[in-house]
Amino acid sequence: MALRPATLVLGTQNLDKLREFLALLAAWPVQVQSLADFPPIVEPMEHGATLEANAALKASYYATTLRQWILADDTGLEVAALGGAPGALTARYAGNDVTPAQNRAKLLAELAAVPVGRRTARFVCHLALADPTGDIRATSCGHCHGQIARELPPVDAPSAAGRRFGYDGLFELAEYHCTLAELGPAATAVVGHRGRAVQAMRPVIEPLLTEIVATAGEPLRE
Repeated sequence: MALRPATLVLGTQNLDKLREFLALLAAWPVQVQSLADFPPIVEPMEHGATLEANAALKASYYATTLRQWILADDTGLEVAALGGAPGALTARYAGNDVTPAQNRAKLLAELAAVPVGRRTARFVCHLALADPTGDIRATSCGHCHGQIARELPPVDAPSAAGRRFGYDGLFELAEYHCTLAELGPAATAVVGHRGRAVQAMRPVIEPLLTEIVATAGEPLRE
């Protein structure tokens, strides 16, 4: 029998999202781990009607399963011309078990007849912090406003990495004259939806840091 140290575990199995969150949380005074540091766990069904509900659902599920403090998110793209879609269905816009490329293709098809001036959109990130019993102890939200491009950038463009990470390569930020995929980590931490959600979470979570650091996980069998 062994006690795991008190940690804050990121409740995501998305490697791109994980890398971004690890960078954003690097200065926090807690030990940050990911689900990869624990035995394999089945992902929960995201049946919430909203991004906020799904973030809380994931945080509670992973917290009670691992008996750890969990910080989970649900992030979505809301396009004005589509009535806020894909929203909570962002990761499965084209159906269950689809690729990001299929989601992007559907989005572009839906917006094919929409002129540039009406392609406004925003990314929304909801964060939820759950204690080891599954209770939600803090929440926050961050937004990033922009518009949807008419097509993906060429494969040799600086923003080509956005082809593999969600819709970032299609999300244009007018004030920066580039897509979200082209922003460097420093800029993304300030203006990106996840960066803003983390910024908003920091003052909310600070009163809990002593409890998080002091609370050890329940005994886990080796």
